[in-house]
Amino acid sequence: MLPGLPSINFVDIIDITLVAFLAYQVYKAVRGTNVLRIFWALIIIYILWQLSTLFGMRLTSTILGQFISIGLILLIIVFQPEIRRFLLLVGTKTSIEGDSLLKRFKFWKKHVSDQKSSLDLEPYIQACMHMSQSKTGALIVFIRQNEVNEIINTGERIDAIVSSALLETLFFKNSPLHDGAVLVKGNQVVAARCILPVSSNLSIDPNLGLRHRSAIGVTEQLDVISVIVSEETGAISYAVGGEIHHDVTPVQLRHYLEQSL
Repeated sequence: MLPGLPSINFVDIIDITLVAFLAYQVYKAVRGTNVLRIFWALIIIYILWQLSTLFGMRLTSTILGQFISIGLILLIIVFQPEIRRFLLLVGTKTSIEGDSLLKRFKFWKKHVSDQKSSLDLEPYIQACMHMSQSKTGALIVFIRQNEVNEIINTGERIDAIVSSALLETLFFKNSPLHDGAVLVKGNQVVAARCILPVSSNLSIDPNLGLRHRSAIGVTEQLDVISVIVSEETGAISYAVGGEIHHDVTPVQLRHYLEQSL
């Protein structure tokens, strides 16, 4: 190492890498929201506090100092939705990674293989194709890892074996259950007319409606996949991990669901 510079060992490299990774994950969680603006505002307030203290501006320094002293509590209050979303994201990824390690064992591989072989995607693909042709708006949420009882309780419990006709009936514009999302798990329709959290991400295309924003919002907080059929254009899209993929074909949708469910 160069003279006068602190020495860096292997542990320091791991420490720096871990901090950089956590900072990147936090940035991904708050990207496109107002959090970054608030963060920069807090940095400016802190700099002003230091400058007012340096130049002996006692009144300004005292006011800003009191503001800084309650900064941690203020951050928790202001960033409560983002902190909750970040913790949900970490918990979900940890659960998924833990499950993937267990599935390396033969028993778990057989279990997953049996589950995949029993999952019938045909009703979902057929329903999306028909609703796309008729321009019937639809929002189907595939449950994967998380418990979603809070969202299920906002709608009507169905608990029925899935079929193309059932999905198309639920989303028929004159049906009392057509508004909202249909939650499904495996070959079962769990609930209909469910209310989803709407994404507050400012980077989302402003032309997207509430159905698409809700589809994105639920994937930001839970380990689910949302499939959307546009009422205006009939285009099929899917959202996962807070990102939306537009204008997919039924073949592409089937391939993705086969790989992800």
